[in-house]
This record gives sequence, structure tokens and C-alpha cells, in this order.
Amino acid sequence: MSDLTRLTIAEARGRLAAGDFTASELTDAYLAAIDAANPALNAYVVVTHDKACSMAKASDARIARGEAGPLEGIPLGIKDLFATEGVHTQACSHILDGFRPRYESTVSANLWADGAVMLGKLNMDEFAMGSSNETSHYGPVVNPWRAAGSNAELVPGGSSGGSAAAVAANLCAGATATDTGGSIRQPAAFTGTVGIKPTYGRCSRWGIVAFASSLDQAGPIARDVRDAAILLKSMASVDPKDTTSVDLAVPNYEAALGQSVRGMKVGIPKEYRMDGMPEEIEALWQTGIGWLREAGAEIVDISLPHTKYALPAYYIVAPAEASSNLARYDGVRYGLRVPGRDIVEMYENTRAAGFGREVKRRIMIGTYVLSAGYYDAYYLQAQKVRTLIKKDFEDVFHAGIDTILTPATPSAAFGVADQDMAADPVKMYLNDVFTVTVNMAGLPGIAVPAGLDGRGLPLGLQLIGRPFEEETLFRTAAVIEKAAGRFTPQTWW
Repeated sequence: MSDLTRLTIAEARGRLAAGDFTASELTDAYLAAIDAANPALNAYVVVTHDKACSMAKASDARIARGEAGPLEGIPLGIKDLFATEGVHTQACSHILDGFRPRYESTVSANLWADGAVMLGKLNMDEFAMGSSNETSHYGPVVNPWRAAGSNAELVPGGSSGGSAAAVAANLCAGATATDTGGSIRQPAAFTGTVGIKPTYGRCSRWGIVAFASSLDQAGPIARDVRDAAILLKSMASVDPKDTTSVDLAVPNYEAALGQSVRGMKVGIPKEYRMDGMPEEIEALWQTGIGWLREAGAEIVDISLPHTKYALPAYYIVAPAEASSNLARYDGVRYGLRVPGRDIVEMYENTRAAGFGREVKRRIMIGTYVLSAGYYDAYYLQAQKVRTLIKKDFEDVFHAGIDTILTPATPSAAFGVADQDMAADPVKMYLNDVFTVTVNMAGLPGIAVPAGLDGRGLPLGLQLIGRPFEEETLFRTAAVIEKAAGRFTPQTWW
């Protein structure tokens, strides 16, 4: 039965339809895999055994009646940021202890409507604030990959580390994730999986715990490009409950796969060649350029001049919005409550005990840049920089560039409890150096595995597209995937 967990979504979908096995058998195989592996990987914070079995049984009945949906019987993991009715939803934070919403996020509701099965809630950085999945109240996620000849534990990236680790370790067929500054693409690159951040507004944010509302966007992490396309088709929708969701028809992304990239213009931004960038990353980038050129694409050198301001501007805008969004957690209505002599002390005690160190750091930064004396100097300036970053991309696309190819991360996965990272938060923030521009501009971006570093760890390339042209990204990513092949970790857990 364990072989069932190695099937891609596309493969499992076909074999379920053919009657080779049932949705219940597929779900049981995944639940057994989770029970065996999760103590070592810590990818799931809650496993919904009974709910999964019940949903799988319902899928079997619909398949038998000829009423199967596009994801009928496919077992998925859900990042703990998505509200799931009656099921643990805590953004992996102590301050939301015991919270079980009475509503379902629009994205997860779309997946259930298409027949998917929920295996459980996936670990993540607290309130999606982190690049290593070490800020979770439930402890760090361990990357299924290990460096050659080493037993050292590595991070899976963040904030969607549980999603990426679970997909890479075959503990779910695919997973939901969110991306505010790289939280889908960076963990995908660290785990040899595919992750796409769609255009801002492509997926509804309703029912997703907010970090930075103008940057947050939901997307899938999957084992290959086809599975990512299948999942995004179901996740995306317009939603009257989210005024930032866009009323555009959702294309059949899967149909874009296999289309030629001949004649397509691929931009290579010179600003992404940064001082101190490892030779392995540059070599991987050149390899990717070669693959696309061989496939008939035209490679064009481009400039995105305001790139160097993206990371500092992001770490003003995102904490500012987080400071505002997280003000609602006060111990009054739900979650943790730490008593005090009066309501003000109760607020203070609850927030001091409930938020972790990184979340407190970002709330304090955000509150500072929004304060009366500093709003114009910091927040307003950062928003102006954001406009310039967006214009850089608009100018390039207006000049005829179809997609932009860059590295996904500045390195492969690093160690859990890495002392350099722990001592200097800025080093951790630099993991987002290639990804934050996409969120600042509201564009779609996909990370696709492209090779291994000298220690045998996965590395990814990133493609950036025009607004709502995810089909172009899938089409181009499929060319890279075909040339690079699939990457899977050796089982040690």
C-alpha cells in the first residue's frame, strides 16, 4: 500500500477513475505514512484520521455514482493558516490555543467541493513569519532531505515548511500554502518540490489568518508542475467575501503543459547577480538559461533597477501590516487568555505569553514604522519604493518579455538551529532576497527544482510572470522540469 503514496495527483486521479484502488485505500496509505514519519519530521500539527476516512468514503460513493470531482479522493494537507471548520486552526501560535473556527476558508472549501480529502493541518512558522519553520509554537519541521554523508537535521524553509516537507516525504499528495515574501517558493526550492505563488487576487484570502494583507496569497506546493497546475485550478476563484479577489475566469492550467516555448522572450535580470552569491547558484541559473534556449526561447538581458530596495522596503511594509492585523489577538474573544489585575494587564500578559519572539519583533518594528514621528520617513517611503519596483516589472513586460528567470534562493537548505541565523535575524531575512520583489509587485512566481548542490541538496529556479498569466509559468516550468528531472529524498525517517 505504501506505493500508493508515491503517485502524483495526476497518476492517482487516473487510477482512482480506473478502479485500481479506492479513495479509502489511498487515504489509509497516507495516514499510515504520516503516523510512521511525523514523529521524525513534525510536518503535521494535527492529523484528522476520522475526518479523512469519512471524506474518502464519501468520495468512493461519488466515484461509484459517476459523480467524481476534479480532485475526487485525493488526500491533501492544509497549512495551519487556513480556517478549517471545527478543526484546529492556530497559525501555529500559542495565542490561538484551542481555536476551532465555525467556518471554512474559501480556498479549502473549493478543494472539498472538488472532492479532495483532508489529512490534517500542517506545521508552519508562527503567523507565517519566518524562513525556516523554526518559529512554530509546535517546534521546527525537519526537511526530509539530508546532505550526503551527514545525519544533521536541515530546515525545510518557511513559512510553509510543513507543506513542503509533507509533499517531499510523500505524506500528502499535495498541500495548500501561502506566500507573503517567498513562503511557498523558498520551501519548495529547499525540498525539491514545485510551488507557485499566483497573482495577488487569484485566490481568495477569506478565512486565511492574515499576516500582511496586501502581500499574502495562497497557492499550492506539489511534487511536479502538473500537480501544481491541477491544484491551482481548484484553489483559485473570485470571492465576494474578499474584495481583493479578481473576477477573472480560472483557466485550465493543465492544458498549458507541453506547449512550446519557442519564440518566447525570457528575461535575465542583472540585479539578481548579487555580491557573494555562491557559484553553484550562478551555475544552476546558467544551466536553466541553456535549457530554455535549447527549447527555442529567446534569452534577453534585462534590468530591474529598484531590486536592491525590495528587501528593506518589504521588511517595513510587511511588519507594519502585521502590527495592524495582529492587534486583534487580545485574549478577550478566543484563544489564549492570561489573567491580569485589569483588562489592560490582561491584554499585556496574554500577548506577552502568546506571541513568539519573531512575531513580537515584527509587531514592534511595524508599530514603530507606523508611529506618528516615523510614518512618513519609513512606511510612506517604502510604499513609494514598492510602486517603483512594480513599474520596473511593467516596463520589462511592456517591452515584450514573457517571463523572467532567476534563482529561487541564495543557497540550499541550512541546518536546524543554525547559530549564524539565530544570532543575526537579517541573515534569515536574506533568504527572501530573490522572492520578495514578486510579492511587492503582486505578480505570479513559481519555483521549480532544477538540480542538486555539491552536498546533494535540491536547488530551485524561479520564473516570474505577467499578472494572471500563470499558464505561461506552468508552460515554461514544465520545460525546466523535463530537462532537470524529478528529485526525491532518500527515506531515513
